Amino acid sequence: MSISSSLNAGVAGLAANATRLATISDNIANSGTYGYKRATADFESMVISSASNAGVYSAGGVRASTARLIDERGSLVSTTNAMDIAVSGRGFLPVIPSVALDNVSGDQPLMMTTTGSFHTDSEGVLRTDSGLVLLGWPANADGTIPTLPRDTMAGLEPVVINANQTAGDPTTVMNLGVNLPAVATDASASGEALPLSVEYFGNLGTSETLDITFTPTVPATGSSNTWTMVIRDSATLDDTLTAADESIIGEYTLTFDDSRGAGGTLSSVTLVSGGAYDAATGTLDLTVAGGPMTMTIGKIGDTNGLTQLSDSFAPTSITKDGSPVGNLTGVEIDEDGYIKATYDTGFIRTVYQIPLVDVPNPNGLTTLDNQTFQVSSTSGSFFLWDAGDGPTGSVEGYAREGSAVDVAQELTNLIQTQRAYSSNAKVIQTVDEMLQETTNIKR
Repeated sequence: MSISSSLNAGVAGLAANATRLATISDNIANSGTYGYKRATADFESMVISSASNAGVYSAGGVRASTARLIDERGSLVSTTNAMDIAVSGRGFLPVIPSVALDNVSGDQPLMMTTTGSFHTDSEGVLRTDSGLVLLGWPANADGTIPTLPRDTMAGLEPVVINANQTAGDPTTVMNLGVNLPAVATDASASGEALPLSVEYFGNLGTSETLDITFTPTVPATGSSNTWTMVIRDSATLDDTLTAADESIIGEYTLTFDDSRGAGGTLSSVTLVSGGAYDAATGTLDLTVAGGPMTMTIGKIGDTNGLTQLSDSFAPTSITKDGSPVGNLTGVEIDEDGYIKATYDTGFIRTVYQIPLVDVPNPNGLTTLDNQTFQVSSTSGSFFLWDAGDGPTGSVEGYAREGSAVDVAQELTNLIQTQRAYSSNAKVIQTVDEMLQETTNIKR
């Protein structure tokens, strides 16, 4: 009967608008929640009779379907915490609940979120106040990230930052800029060797020295413009050695140009012993006690390396990498997702890489508490990308993603829903009055 279907349609309208009211209420309540994704309620008509010119019509009513617009992003809000992390663009941060830390990674489904305020707990684990633990790939000792699978959680570990950790950075590169006195190679010179000591840092953070001597070749007449450079490594000496020659790691014959155009620059480097000289780069391939070291002395004709000018012996520019053992002072994350630890010696080391999780259909993800999501059958399988690669965006530190809710729009939707609900209630009231009239016919 058509009048009964009208009653059912009115009831369906009340239920559908009540559902829409619930989504609006949730959205307004979470208008200040970081990383919140807006919920929507879409209405779909239900058709019972589609025959035309039948003379009667049965109302099918309406039904509501809800969805979460996960691909909508809120604006980024700057903060003062280095490990407040947000994703700018597409992608999610991999996380797990803290209660799952004792489980094997494969036993816990991957969870993801778009933002979080992470702090270290008593064990150094980076987690949010709601118990979400950040996952990442640990770096090797040299700061590189190993090759790991991208379609599973294998390799992902909780990010742990120990506040009392120390680290040293061994010296691997040194640039040697020294001016040798041109008068020292004259026939009237004394031929005295000129010493130079340069500090470097070993693999264990110890302070070592390269003792370099420059001995001029004194000719019988004129000027030779030739020197013998001997490099000794203090780290190779121990109590069993009896001669300083045992610590020699390189010996070279240096000849300088005395022409008007290139006077004072290197004209040739001859290897006597030790690592080879590369004329293309101006470097010596030395081997110190801890391993290889590249020392730049300058290319042929280069004014920036070793020179022979005037009558002064002076280091003009000596630089090197490496640092002694230092204490951790802070951690930050860059736009590529690399977590870098900074030490009080100025040494900066990569300790983790945070990949970005992506799925084919983000709106198909299963929504969980605390603005987290899980893969579902409608979202598709996840893949772990480097930030900025593929479809993913960048990682932002000192930032949180704000709520995606527009309060003004939600209040407008609230007014529309209230009117629609009242109208459906009026339909039910009207049907009730019509049924009362039908009952009164018998009187």
